[in-house]
Amino acid sequence: MAFGIIIDVPAPIEFYDAVHAEVGSRMSGPVEGLLCHVGRPTPAGFQVIEIWETREQYERYDAEIVAPTLAELVGGRPPPAPPSAQEFEPRGLVVPTADVFA
Repeated sequence: MAFGIIIDVPAPIEFYDAVHAEVGSRMSGPVEGLLCHVGRPTPAGFQVIEIWETREQYERYDAEIVAPTLAELVGGRPPPAPPSAQEFEPRGLVVPTADVFA
């Protein structure tokens, strides 16, 4: 069953841009299990919406790639306010291509 997550982060969109660029530089190909990733600015910061083939693939990627990248970028400092996450069960997802748009 597919797994979806929406993460609201109270940080400037430029922080998302930096994390996104750094994660991209660490990848050597497609991310196993990632079906869709969207980052967007919000009035309070930014939001990330992702759909994965499984929760386990999301958790592995978060632990092995995203968390270490964030730790390096913030220098071990905790964020000013923690992000909030909402999980959901995707319905009707159509992914006609796998191109990456910056």
